[in-house]
Amino acid sequence: MDSHELTEMAAGILHFLCEELPTRRVGSKGNLRATSFFAEKIAASGFSVETPRFNCIDWEEQGASLVVNDTSFDVFPSPYSNGFSGQGELVIASTVAELEDLVIRNKILLLHGEVTSSQLFPKNFRFYNPEEHQHIYRLLEAGAPQAIITATGKNPDLAGAMYPFPMFEDGDFEIPSVYMKDIDGEQLAKLGGQIAQLECHSQRIPTFGYNVLATKQGRQRSRIVVCAHIDAKPGTPGALDNAAGITILLLLGELLHDYKGNFDLEIVVFNGEDYYASSGEILYMDSNAQNMQEIALVINMDGVGLKDCPTAFSLYGCSKEVEEKARSTFLSCGMIEGEEWYQSDHTMFIQQGRPAIALTTQDFGQFTSKIIHTPNDIIDNVNPQELVNIAGCLAGLLQSL
Repeated sequence: MDSHELTEMAAGILHFLCEELPTRRVGSKGNLRATSFFAEKIAASGFSVETPRFNCIDWEEQGASLVVNDTSFDVFPSPYSNGFSGQGELVIASTVAELEDLVIRNKILLLHGEVTSSQLFPKNFRFYNPEEHQHIYRLLEAGAPQAIITATGKNPDLAGAMYPFPMFEDGDFEIPSVYMKDIDGEQLAKLGGQIAQLECHSQRIPTFGYNVLATKQGRQRSRIVVCAHIDAKPGTPGALDNAAGITILLLLGELLHDYKGNFDLEIVVFNGEDYYASSGEILYMDSNAQNMQEIALVINMDGVGLKDCPTAFSLYGCSKEVEEKARSTFLSCGMIEGEEWYQSDHTMFIQQGRPAIALTTQDFGQFTSKIIHTPNDIIDNVNPQELVNIAGCLAGLLQSL
């Protein structure tokens, strides 16, 4: 294919993933169609394909409502929350210290202010689990409120551009919860001691999902992993996060149809980077626990292709030879060397001591504070020609190593 044909191919893939599919949240019908689509396309490029399966939960919601003292408040079901319908005394905490001293059993608890400044990592999240977050979970589970309301602002590092953001996004946390804007929470906090009537219409649905592993053999056993995640948060088309990365993988497959490099090549579609349990990532890491040393290099893409913005690369623990070749290749393609960042799948390999390269947009701040995890993450923000450029750069680098 020439550059024009590859650009048309990129636009078609983006259209399918972001506009034809209603969602790509893990375990949903759209997510299953997306992984099946990728497996079929990459197989047509001559790759051997496996689709390891994992169990997960899908989640559906039909809204929420809150009434206190005849006043209604706008609230939203926390992702993966259990449903709830009931009433109880409204009790308030704005700090961990207040929560430690508060009797919350069978009450409806409002958390606001300092204690809701950050989204909590899921309670069983394997890759990072700060003690301060675990302490809050322990207080809540021991205290046993009927339900929780969290009033939040913005938290770009963990929750992207969402406002308000859900403090809880955890299918392993059993206490029902909803969230609301911080400014509304300040008004609600004045009604402590009143009876709150809360409805949260949501349900968990046991299901399954797939990773996609596409391989070509090289001349030695060591392998290079090139990866991107295919899932997206509920409520977003996920164009930059991360249909663009998936598109590059399919373009790369086309360009490497006749790959004959030194290393085995493994193109991996992870299914779970935006899912509370990271089920696809855990499946892959557990399956490779005994042969992690075979991975010579990981190249991960997330948030690439933003219009009118260069692509940034960052290097982690690479050999001098790989660093020199990567810099030479990427700089010649118009990329820039950016700062290190850890909010994606390359981090789990770095934690295992494997060398990695990460690609994202140079304006990572704009991406995380205005676009990611919102309905604004649409294909109009993506430059398909840059995706073709990145795929070409990666193909050249992989052939040269």
